[in-house]
Amino acid sequence: MKLKCLAVLAGSLLISGAAIAEYPERPIKLIIGYSPGGAADAVARIYSAALADKLGQPVVIENRPGAGSTISSAAIAKAEPDGYTLGMASGTLYGIDKYVYNVSYSPDDFTPIMRLSMSPLILAVGAESDINTFPEFFEKAKANPGTMFYSSSGIGGSPQTSSLVLENAIGTEFTHVPYKGGSPALLAVAAGDVDFSFGTAASVLPLGLGGKVKMLGISSAERSKIAPDVPTIAEQGLPDFEFSFWFGLFGPAGLPDAIRDKVAEASIEILSSEEIQERMVKAGNEAAPMESSEAFYQWAKSNGEFALERLESTGAKPK
Repeated sequence: MKLKCLAVLAGSLLISGAAIAEYPERPIKLIIGYSPGGAADAVARIYSAALADKLGQPVVIENRPGAGSTISSAAIAKAEPDGYTLGMASGTLYGIDKYVYNVSYSPDDFTPIMRLSMSPLILAVGAESDINTFPEFFEKAKANPGTMFYSSSGIGGSPQTSSLVLENAIGTEFTHVPYKGGSPALLAVAAGDVDFSFGTAASVLPLGLGGKVKMLGISSAERSKIAPDVPTIAEQGLPDFEFSFWFGLFGPAGLPDAIRDKVAEASIEILSSEEIQERMVKAGNEAAPMESSEAFYQWAKSNGEFALERLESTGAKPK
């Protein structure tokens, strides 16, 4: 009986190894937690088309927006670890989702594969604001703690977290006004309903170029190809300030190393292509592969835990 069991086990391992070697043999599903037309969707469409060409199988995008992308993250965590369901997510997996939404999953329920993109945020004020430069913003914020109102796409998102980081860097306090999405948050700035907001380049640039808002600074450490004429906040008085919103590729826990590595290597090749990099920039993002899945995991964990620490320090919770 023992010999029979061992034979069955050995056979299953051979089949499993063969299946991994031939991966992928059918279409791959890519889950994203945002609606079509946004920054995540743009990254997903550019990347998925290139990944399909590289792996020789279709990559089908499935948009599952809602609850701060936790609906899609839960679906990724529950998927079979066979490489046929992958998903895009960000650093909120590393604590913020649990803190804000009390989700059932934890970071251990995911296999980090590769960082896909980095997206700096742009600090914007209304066109009618008396603030014209970041130094003026700094002085007003420093002198009037608690009186400046900022909008965001919701509690725990990058616009709020970046504002918390800025608040700490200046040594002041802001008052948060959450909205249901990045677009209404930026429109509130344009309308003068709030004083400022951080937004993605894709959301802010059309308003800035159209004269609806003033773009005071970009959150990246160095000037970005996305908005080369917008000075960094770092170069305008806060030399250590840096904050970027990122998307990474994840699978469920238990994804075989061979599949993870195959997808990661394909991703690095794709994201290192000048054509893909140019397409990403035009969509308001920057391709940002790392040297390995392990390097991505260590970076993502550190980045996510830092964002959670800043959010916890405010005591902010959903209303």
